[in-house]
Amino acid sequence: MKIKFCGAARNVTGSSHLLTLDNGYQILLDCGLYQGSGLSVWENNNKWEFDPTSIDAMILSHAHIDHCGRIPQLVKAGFSGDIICTHATRSLCGIMLLDSAKIQERDVEWYNKKIQSKKSKKGQKLRVPLYISEDVFPAMNLYVGGSYNRWIHVTEGVDVYFSDAGHILGSASVTLRIKENGKTRMFGFTGDIGRPDRPILRDPAPMPEVEYLVCESTYGDKEHEDKPAQSEKFLAVIKETCLIKKGKLIIPAFSVGRTQELVYMLDQMYSNGILPRIPVYVDSPLAVNATIVFGSHPECFDNDLHEYLLIDDNPFGFNHLTYVKDVATSKWLNESKDPCIIISSSGMMNAGRVKHHLFHNIDNPKNTFLIVGYCSPETPGGMLRDGITQMKIFGEMKQVRAQVEIMDSFSAHADRKEIINFIDNQKNKVKKIFLVHGEIDRQLKFKDYLDEHGFPNVEIPELGQEFELN
Repeated sequence: MKIKFCGAARNVTGSSHLLTLDNGYQILLDCGLYQGSGLSVWENNNKWEFDPTSIDAMILSHAHIDHCGRIPQLVKAGFSGDIICTHATRSLCGIMLLDSAKIQERDVEWYNKKIQSKKSKKGQKLRVPLYISEDVFPAMNLYVGGSYNRWIHVTEGVDVYFSDAGHILGSASVTLRIKENGKTRMFGFTGDIGRPDRPILRDPAPMPEVEYLVCESTYGDKEHEDKPAQSEKFLAVIKETCLIKKGKLIIPAFSVGRTQELVYMLDQMYSNGILPRIPVYVDSPLAVNATIVFGSHPECFDNDLHEYLLIDDNPFGFNHLTYVKDVATSKWLNESKDPCIIISSSGMMNAGRVKHHLFHNIDNPKNTFLIVGYCSPETPGGMLRDGITQMKIFGEMKQVRAQVEIMDSFSAHADRKEIINFIDNQKNKVKKIFLVHGEIDRQLKFKDYLDEHGFPNVEIPELGQEFELN
């Protein structure tokens, strides 16, 4: 048996790992889109580290685009096996992939117009979308939904077990039980590990013991703020921006997971009478649809939310909250000078409606941009995190005069202590850990941290690197 790392290797996006059994059967773990900007992202999304037609089955950890976003492209390239995931992941992928297809189409249209308008086009070719909306439906026909905490048959001698990862709705850590050559092997993939004691979702559940573990490392060198400090700071930022400065608080947030958590927290503030009476807008059609999907999967909710539902039957809605789907209202928000809170995707500000809010509001010192999660360094969100003072948006140079606040405590990714706690039960059996889904500088620090906590055999694979699992 061997493992090949085909994405998210020394990188945070593009999750994809290929497991090949001794009999040649191939299982692909995730098939995610590289996210960010620049030629390298486009090139990575247009090549495969494997032959798509040779993949026999795919197992999907969750519905974030950096984990599922290339699935329609994979099917176009000839994959025809089952895509096995949880029921909630299947539900979310239906809307996530359609939205991704529309983004592919718009981005390519914008790029091609830009190239065609240039006088010199030497060496620059027009682009074709990775996939379009029509390509999503054949892919969705291959999805097979399964439940948490039970063994699901994949093929002769191979079963998969989904543990609740607590990252987003339907997210799972993956354990494979593989019987070959008279032995039973246990292989694990953490997927993206969530955080304990977070709103809405259950805490991450420990995986069964495995011999080999592919482990995420997004925040391998950090520890997040605790929950009380988070709520207090969030409320302080709202009051400072909207009441004192009379500005806009703009929160770039991924449509699935982060947006619902923010809205739920604001709903609780409203119910407790501490939320200022200012308009709140969720400006993302995808977030609106995703919130509906959330309501369809209460089996993923934690006990706190179930209890809250007894006093508030709509935890994702309150007075002064407006879900925005139409373009006209979104454009009006761009121009409006009234104090408000705008939650809009995407979380890295490299696409979607939030990029327009960035363009119209970044140069106003009354406004605040609150970054609530990881952003790739080359994206607008990553640049703001790093303290950039001016940036080019839609071809125009803009001064960064708005205040930039960062609250990683909202992150849906476990920090280094939380990851250690999550994998603590693996100490006695795991032979090797492979770190993925992280920047190399953080991974190197996390490798040392793991060694200090009793996990000495850690690899940081490069893209395309392959390992024999003896």
